[in-house]
Amino acid sequence: MPFLTALASAVHVLALGVGLGAIFARQRGLKHPVDVEAVLRADNWWGVAAVLWIASGLARAFGGLEKGTAFYLANNLFWVKMSLYGVASLLELWPMYTFIVWRVRLQKGQPLDLSRAPTLRRLSQLEVALVCVIPIVAAGMARGLWM
Repeated sequence: MPFLTALASAVHVLALGVGLGAIFARQRGLKHPVDVEAVLRADNWWGVAAVLWIASGLARAFGGLEKGTAFYLANNLFWVKMSLYGVASLLELWPMYTFIVWRVRLQKGQPLDLSRAPTLRRLSQLEVALVCVIPIVAAGMARGLWM
């Protein structure tokens, strides 16, 4: 089990680097003029990070690894962390839908409506901020603060 525990932890931390880089790159690509290719490429990596976070997080919290499910469920900072992740996920719904529409329109050779790019950029900036706060909360959680 020590190897699996270390692997899940490493994947969780590596996803932070992938995700932060991706969401930062996406928000930069949404600057005027919009770099659609860069936005969609970064968005793909943002999705990879989300899958890695969810899979490794579930394994760590509920897969018999780490401190055990009881520790996580009883820890107030775990719930703060999950709330922050939930807010980031809710903020992501509109960009996710928009970028799916962009991909479909590109495949069909249709023009894109880029008028909402500034708003999507601001949402991405909020997500960058949340992704930066989550590890701070996680560090407190791992050290048993605010139980």
